[in-house]
Amino acid sequence: MTNLSRTSRRSFLCSSAAVAATLAAPAFVRGRNLNSKIQIAGIGADGKGWSDIKEVAGHAKSEFIAFCDVDLTRTEKVRALAPKAPIYQDYRTMLGELGDKIDAVTVSTPDHTHALISLDAMKLGKHVYCQKPLTRTVWEARQMRLQAAKSGVITRMGNQIHSHSSYRTAVKLIQDGAIGKVSAIHSWVTTTGHGRSGLLQRPAMNASVPGTLNWDMWIGGAPMRPYGGNRVYHPFTWRDWQDFGSGAIGDFGCHLLDPVYTALKITGDPINVMSNHTGMNDEVWPSQETIQYVVPGTKYTAGKTLPISWYDGGRRPSASIANLAAGQSLPSSGSIFVGEDGATMTLPHYRAPFVNNLDFKFEAEASLNHYHGWVDGCISGKQPSDGFEYGGHLTEAVQLGNVAAFFPNEKLEFDGKALKITNKPEANAHLTREYRSGFEIAAVG
Repeated sequence: MTNLSRTSRRSFLCSSAAVAATLAAPAFVRGRNLNSKIQIAGIGADGKGWSDIKEVAGHAKSEFIAFCDVDLTRTEKVRALAPKAPIYQDYRTMLGELGDKIDAVTVSTPDHTHALISLDAMKLGKHVYCQKPLTRTVWEARQMRLQAAKSGVITRMGNQIHSHSSYRTAVKLIQDGAIGKVSAIHSWVTTTGHGRSGLLQRPAMNASVPGTLNWDMWIGGAPMRPYGGNRVYHPFTWRDWQDFGSGAIGDFGCHLLDPVYTALKITGDPINVMSNHTGMNDEVWPSQETIQYVVPGTKYTAGKTLPISWYDGGRRPSASIANLAAGQSLPSSGSIFVGEDGATMTLPHYRAPFVNNLDFKFEAEASLNHYHGWVDGCISGKQPSDGFEYGGHLTEAVQLGNVAAFFPNEKLEFDGKALKITNKPEANAHLTREYRSGFEIAAVG
């Protein structure tokens, strides 16, 4: 079944209000036989969406009962996975028609639509697994945290390496004091801000929108623009564009900074942030950037504050910072934890950590299934790690780095409680965005 109706978001929310009012708890936990399966809808059906759906579907207690993708050409794999499940192009129609038959949703769409979809789902009492970065803006990340708590749903951000052996081992080493108190962090990735499309400006010529693509829904709350042609924005290179994606820091910050935040138990908002980059326009993100954060210290840090340095697009920290032992070398992407008395730990992206002491021995932590952990939480009602409270904090920091990109070489002082940049009033406009009519996001009360 394919449903092409264009329910407005306002009518969707109004028609769903009565249903939502009856939901005293998330659907699955509310009283369904615990021997039955949790019924899930997948929003975003190919690429990362397909890998998320496939992994979640591998849990013995999960069952996908519907799928949604604005591009029907990208639904072939999910049709084979669950041939009887209806296919939608508008998530609002799907949630409206299937109601409380849906217990939970996976959201694997471009960054600019994460908050829109996830907030609507949570308001209806649905558990949510949402890809990283959790949102496109700092303000949206705050609303996700608030709504998850208000709705009492089980949530998880889709940075699956959070549960991988390498990151879990690094967290344990730091918390066990393998390098002592941590005085600084350096994290880097080779990815560039606009390296995938190679475009710096919108295409001069427009292309016809394929009949299988709902371009209006793809644009969502961003300003409307012409389709542009295959691979200019859709299906992947949207990450380069400021309206839709979050650049290199958005793509990888919630990966590489995740073990930093987890190991050091950073829960406070950044105190200040500053960006230095090779230049940008009003369309795409910088190709090379360094972002300097200062965050509150914790019991695992050497001081009351902690400096975190981020590098991308080929920039990286000096190898001397890692104080490497003979035969050791910096990975292409990863993080350096600078400890006491010359001790350091280097954590490659997706590979085992190592300290700069060749005689140091440790046992690796086991990998966990990130996706199944979320399903287990939906069934038990127990929130796993990496939920939206944690993921929201991490995403706020990541997107605050993108705010700083608009004011290069200026230190922005951030009041997290007030959600305000205090020394540069014009920067506050970049903490949020204006939404296209019909796709507005209201503040969570």
